[in-house]
Amino acid sequence: MTIPNLITLGRVLAVPIVVWALITGHTTAAFYLFVAAGISDAVDGMLARILDQRSDFGTVLDPIADKLLLVSTFVVLGLIDQLPVWLTILVVSRDLLIVAGVMLAFLFAQSVTIKPIWVSKLNTLSQIVLAALVLGLLAFELSAPILKLVMIYITGLLTALSTIAYIIQGMALFSADKPSEEPPVEESEQ
Repeated sequence: MTIPNLITLGRVLAVPIVVWALITGHTTAAFYLFVAAGISDAVDGMLARILDQRSDFGTVLDPIADKLLLVSTFVVLGLIDQLPVWLTILVVSRDLLIVAGVMLAFLFAQSVTIKPIWVSKLNTLSQIVLAALVLGLLAFELSAPILKLVMIYITGLLTALSTIAYIIQGMALFSADKPSEEPPVEESEQ
């Protein structure tokens, strides 16, 4: 196992601790763990490039670790009334749709290249910023209702746009004509 993969695995293992800390009211611990996990995401990617330790396992594990952390954090923040339920449902539904699409592609032997699109990258950034903002406000007992509301709507909009973009990509993948295995036979003119 490579060093970057160990760091990513550590991020996966941090998820239940962040969830526990939030549920039990240890918001400062949840905030610092969330920030540390975010930093570890940057570090493992940088180390993989510098040490030339990129791997197929890391390519799969890294986005899983990111999604586990974000989705779990959003679900708990929704459950403790720090984020609106509609946003939590939207965030979770988007990721479930992506997983379902990849599974369908696998079942139908469709080749899928998992490469985030620009709106998806903006969406992930806004989700991270919103989660960190809410966790920070809770941890340090601060209030910024307008900033929080603006971030909620930005994140909601980007999540919706990202969902629509992936649905369109998925529909294009499944509706694309497959080339036939035999070349078409041309009738000869006699």
